[in-house]
Amino acid sequence: MTNFTNKHVVISGGGSGVGAEIAAQFAASGAAVSILGRRESNLQAVASSTGAVPIACDVTDSRDVESALSNARAQHGPIAIAVANAGSAISKPFASMTPSDFSSMMDVNALGVFNLWQSSLADMRELKWGRMLAIASSAGLKGYPYVSGYCAAKHAVVGLTRALAQELSRTGITVNAVCPGFVDTPMLESSITNIVATTDKTAEEAANILKSNNPMSRFITTEEVASAVMWLASNNSSSINGQAVSVNGGEI
Repeated sequence: MTNFTNKHVVISGGGSGVGAEIAAQFAASGAAVSILGRRESNLQAVASSTGAVPIACDVTDSRDVESALSNARAQHGPIAIAVANAGSAISKPFASMTPSDFSSMMDVNALGVFNLWQSSLADMRELKWGRMLAIASSAGLKGYPYVSGYCAAKHAVVGLTRALAQELSRTGITVNAVCPGFVDTPMLESSITNIVATTDKTAEEAANILKSNNPMSRFITTEEVASAVMWLASNNSSSINGQAVSVNGGEI
């Protein structure tokens, strides 16, 4: 395991699922960890098990993010690694979507990445080293029906990743995205519940439909996504830049 001692890691959406696992793996490797999220009870639970500093924050509000990172710096110093993990999905036919639905997808999934990375950039420039990481999705690389707003937002994250990697290529800062398929998380459970509520499928049938996207016919685990993040954050991947790394069992 790579040692991240003396590295301050900030993780948005750190209160559950992938974010909680990323926090656990970084904490176990010696990093100082700050976790951001909207649900304080979830953050406290992760903090209790990992030692991370929990900070309530709405990633769609740039001022809130800057305030949260100021608090994080007061605890752990300058930010070396920023993991933009916060996200949500709305499942609706395109014809039924409202402008508000679309805006909410862009705000949480794309603007939230922009806000965290922009507020972390000055620290990394000062350190002359940094890792900007986003948890995007296979939906940032291809289309899926009934989640057009989510797909659009995740494609935006991949585009931002590629552009910023070019801009920062000579600074010691790398910028990458991890693009998992369907991950076994509370957000996935919500998707299955929605399928059951809007179709005649059982929960098992709905899960099997989603698993069928993966040639391995299974869901991705949070541990697999977090392990990809840990590698991209390490010095062993210093030449990996501007990439959208698929963690999806070979889904095309």
